[in-house]
This record gives sequence, structure tokens and C-alpha cells, in this order.
Amino acid sequence: MTINETPTYSHKQLAINSFNATWDLMDLNERTKEEEEEMIHLTHVSFWHWTQVEGHTPRNLSIGYWQLSRVYAIAELGERSHYYAGRCLSVSIDNQIEPFYIGYAYEALSRANALLDRHDLSKEQAQQALEYAQKVKDESSKEMLIKDLQMIDCQ
Repeated sequence: MTINETPTYSHKQLAINSFNATWDLMDLNERTKEEEEEMIHLTHVSFWHWTQVEGHTPRNLSIGYWQLSRVYAIAELGERSHYYAGRCLSVSIDNQIEPFYIGYAYEALSRANALLDRHDLSKEQAQQALEYAQKVKDESSKEMLIKDLQMIDCQ
């Protein structure tokens, strides 16, 4: 590539880069309002680019919807978090993807409902997530899901 050439990126590369940049912001212990907004925008960018990848899968969509739900939960925007958690569960159940992803869809719903002070529903969904976690064969994935469930304040 010469100095004056503009690099080109595939939708998949842009989706992955945006997804990873979102994680970097999610991992911060504290973030500014600007970083919070950037995190939300990056997640939408990542999701949209995944939808443009030829051969994208329901699993890709489930992960994208989960990340959208999580960033809205981090931003304490419960209704938005709940919306994307519901989309995550729908795509996961409708396409019968692996229990790990269905478990995380219920985790997202539990987290969103806790944020919205719907604690009974949050507890119920956390229990459903835990039931799916028990079906996960990979121990480290199972532990990650269980640990995330323990971080939800269902009261």
C-alpha cells in the first residue's frame, strides 16, 4: 500500500474491531459520559457490521444483542437494555443455539429487570440462566456465566 492509499476494511473486520473497542470501554471501572456514549455507539456499529457479513449466524446476532443489552445496562438505561435482552433471547431460542448463549440471554434479561426494579422477574430469569448454565459443557464458560449472574442485584 502506498502512502496515499486509504486502507479498506471488510464488514467483519469493522464488526470485530468495534466489538473489541466496546469491551475496552466496558472493562473500565469508571467512564466519562463521553466514553459511555462512545461505548453505546461502538456497539451499534459492531452489530450493524455483523448484519452485513455474508453468512453471519444467529449466534453472531445473539452475541451482538447481548452486548447491546449490557452496554445499556452499564449506562443504566434499563428500557433499552431490556429491549435488546429480549431480542437476544428471541434469536437464541428461535434458532436453538447453544445453552451458553441462551443462558446469557436470560442473564441479560435478569440484569435489565433488576435495573428496572422488577426484582421478582429478575430472580426468575436469573434462575432460568442458571439452569442453562448447568447445560454448558465447557467449565470455564459455565463459570463465567455463573459469575456474571452472581453480579446481578436481584434483591
